[in-house]
Amino acid sequence: QVQLVESGGGLVQSGGSLRLSCVASLRSKTVYSLAWFRRTPGSGREFVAAINWSGTSKEYANSVNGRFTISRDNAKNTGYLQMNSLKPEDTATYYCAVDMDTVETNRRINVYDYWGQGTQVTVSS
Repeated sequence: QVQLVESGGGLVQSGGSLRLSCVASLRSKTVYSLAWFRRTPGSGREFVAAINWSGTSKEYANSVNGRFTISRDNAKNTGYLQMNSLKPEDTATYYCAVDMDTVETNRRINVYDYWGQGTQVTVSS
């Protein structure tokens, strides 16, 4: 059983920054890829960023490229999403996701096996 817990969301003004964290509780040591998605009330989950096991490969959605940075600390089983220059359009619930079947990045939502419950990010204008 794998459990993911996100934290770090909050309310910020446009141009501000937040850092999201995702702690993975694993029964045994393994390798996995990690990603962040976000969802607004009227839409499905949208890809935000992905990182491979070693942290050497990263992918970003065009909407956040240059503003967000994904990273991970495998010794702590924790992933991070540094969010800078936030815009009102970034307002959403942010979810971390883990794919236990591969160490490489993937933008497709259906490859991820485990999901956290999400953390709310609200950016005011």
